[in-house]
Amino acid sequence: MIFFDIILTILLFALFAYSHTWLATLKIKRLLSAKLGIKIAFYRLFYNVSSLLIFLAFYSVAPKPDVTVYDLRFPYDIITFVLQFISLLGLYWASRGISPGEFIGISQIVRFIKREYSADDLDEIQVLRIEGASKFVRHPIYLFSILFLGLRPTMNVFYLTIYICIIVYFYIGSVYEERKLVELFGDEYRKYQRDVPRIFPVKFKRN
Repeated sequence: MIFFDIILTILLFALFAYSHTWLATLKIKRLLSAKLGIKIAFYRLFYNVSSLLIFLAFYSVAPKPDVTVYDLRFPYDIITFVLQFISLLGLYWASRGISPGEFIGISQIVRFIKREYSADDLDEIQVLRIEGASKFVRHPIYLFSILFLGLRPTMNVFYLTIYICIIVYFYIGSVYEERKLVELFGDEYRKYQRDVPRIFPVKFKRN
């Protein structure tokens, strides 16, 4: 029974992940921009809200087998909490260069109201920032999110399944995200790819 619950959870998460990735593609954004013009400014907020609703729908129908994988005791639970807090600080460090308004989609709507929006921006202004945590890995937010979500003093089967799905999704999502960034920034981003690891700060040599 637990096996089928895990499979169903993975399938439901895959549906969410596919919709989330598909709606973020440049192809979809450019098609919408061609039809909507500067009204594409509202797309970022729509994307975030719809993604949240789809995830909540997935979470509400997913089976949740409450089978304990591990339960750390003192002092290991305290050590885990401390490491989780450190990873939260890392997440803050990694996201410092991101505008909250731009990420949510509010800044785009403000620019639209002020008649300062350009349809060429699609749903957000893309800027290549190689600073702070981005000097060490190309996707530091993914790295610290993985650490924060994984450093738990207790773990059950449902959470572990979702956690593994998130790690896989972050990696696959980073591949599609970087295709867009190569298209936008060209050789500058290709050099960044060669010099800096993707998610984990480990550089593998290529033959």
